[in-house]
Amino acid sequence: MPQTIQIVFLVYAGVLGASVGSFMNVCVSRLPRGESLVRPRSRCPGCGGPIAWYDNIPLLSWVLLRGRCRQCRERISIQYPALELATAAIWVGMSLLYGPTWRALQGSILFSLLLTISLIDARHYLIPDALSLGGLGAGLALALLPGPPSILTALIGAALGFGVLLAVGVLGEWVFKKPAMGGGDIKMMAMVGAFLGPAGAMLTIFLGALAGTIVFAPLSLKTKKEVPFGVFLGLGAAIAFLFGEALVDWYSNTVFGTV
Repeated sequence: MPQTIQIVFLVYAGVLGASVGSFMNVCVSRLPRGESLVRPRSRCPGCGGPIAWYDNIPLLSWVLLRGRCRQCRERISIQYPALELATAAIWVGMSLLYGPTWRALQGSILFSLLLTISLIDARHYLIPDALSLGGLGAGLALALLPGPPSILTALIGAALGFGVLLAVGVLGEWVFKKPAMGGGDIKMMAMVGAFLGPAGAMLTIFLGALAGTIVFAPLSLKTKKEVPFGVFLGLGAAIAFLFGEALVDWYSNTVFGTV
């Protein structure tokens, strides 16, 4: 790809990613409260005044307004530009890794969903169906496009991710006599399986459980707080998407001595 075209492509990816991040801000703010993503229009969290379109341009408006509402001068959380910037970085990063391919689009959408789900789960111990089931639909739709995974692989991955985590939840509840797995985590794994296929789903569960045990389990034992497992599943899914094939090959070579 000529350098000029590549630069234009990356700029376009960044702008699109920032726009997706702006929408994800709406999801983070409204979905935990059960509010519509469409109405009412964006409003200042301080004075409640509607935000004009020219004050709602991703990244740019926050910088020009110096992080304050035009009407009441109330500070606007840095979360808004931070999430927009992070999502723009995701879309640019995927474009650099995979170029103008469906794989880049797949990775951009998956990572945007994982980031949003992780933020909500970390704050509210909640994974909204709009993200998990909506992401499941997106993953299956993307599987119809050229490249991996195929639609059959995506369906098997979704079923396996859902089924394995459901089984873990049922077994855990039987052993500990209390709910051991949230329904949101189970539906999230169906989404992840649709994007990553069966091997990626299993690797995600393993990595998520490992990370959750190492990072959060000791703290949970002291504070008795629940583990926001969706955060660690998101981390595991991100690693599985980027390095899953290499990790599976390494494991096969190490354990089974395959070439």
